[in-house]
Amino acid sequence: MPAKDIFHDAVKNALIKENWTITNDPLYLEFGGVDLYVDLGAERIVGAEKDGRKIAVEIKSFIRRSLISEFHNALGQFINYRMILKRIEPERVLYLAVSEDTYEAFFTLVFTQVAVTENQIKLIVYNPVNEVIVQWKN
Repeated sequence: MPAKDIFHDAVKNALIKENWTITNDPLYLEFGGVDLYVDLGAERIVGAEKDGRKIAVEIKSFIRRSLISEFHNALGQFINYRMILKRIEPERVLYLAVSEDTYEAFFTLVFTQVAVTENQIKLIVYNPVNEVIVQWKN
């Protein structure tokens, strides 16, 4: 079982505050002989008679010295998880969760914005202190 990110519980609590039900902690994926774990799986019922929305959330803290190295790692994981989800759970939407500080310092740079757009990365921007989601970026 992989180690949890330092902001794991903050993101989990933020999702719960927004009426998401945590269904998997972590979300186990197996495909093509490889076992992987996305940090969280969650779902929310949209209406009494409608299907629920399902998401998977990969949480990254970006606390190491090199933000670009952390970004490369996160991007690689995101692409691999999305590839697998497309095949085994196509209704589940994958998000990368980053703190508000990281978003403002790194994800607003032109380089990062182009990379996010080119790779179709969906973001959850959260405040780890208040344990709230600040933005959903699709």
